[in-house]
Amino acid sequence: MVEEGRPATRLEDEINMSCLWIVTPFRCVNMFRRVLVKTLGFVGFTIQYGCIAHCTFEYIGEFVLCSGPSMEPTISNHDLVFSERLSRHLYRIEKGDIVIAKSPFDPKMNICKRVIGLEGDKVCTSSPSDVFKTHTYVPKGHVWLEGDNLRNSTDSRTYGPVPYALIRGRVWLKLWPPHSFGTLSKSPNRRNIPSE
Repeated sequence: MVEEGRPATRLEDEINMSCLWIVTPFRCVNMFRRVLVKTLGFVGFTIQYGCIAHCTFEYIGEFVLCSGPSMEPTISNHDLVFSERLSRHLYRIEKGDIVIAKSPFDPKMNICKRVIGLEGDKVCTSSPSDVFKTHTYVPKGHVWLEGDNLRNSTDSRTYGPVPYALIRGRVWLKLWPPHSFGTLSKSPNRRNIPSE
């Protein structure tokens, strides 16, 4: 150490510089260690919250923004709904429920339709304007889905019964727009045929 007021000698300067060379790597290692610990902590929290979000959306429910006219007047274009998943996992889907399902034509797309028939039910397969009505039975492990807007809906009348496994969830609540907040109404159509 250099006393105050006395200039440092060359030997003292060399000793101080060599100490800096020894101390500096330890400082770098400690700084790197602190950054690494903070980064790993952040990554750990991100993974944990990502897992929580995945489990929530997969097993409890999700928010769905609906588009298209097939469910009008019950659900209009750009309505926001909450789709719960527990009914699907517990096999509690019933006739009259509105469900979100994977499209049988395009698995990347979801569809929003009303359950008209469950396995074993007799359903009408013709459109409302047909003079002669045709019927079929829903096979085991399938449901019959139709939009509320029968004249402007691509549904089971086009692609047939939908496997139960394609159902993602049951629409439980309409959230947006605010004036129509609440549970959803019954079907405006009288298309249900009682099972025999």
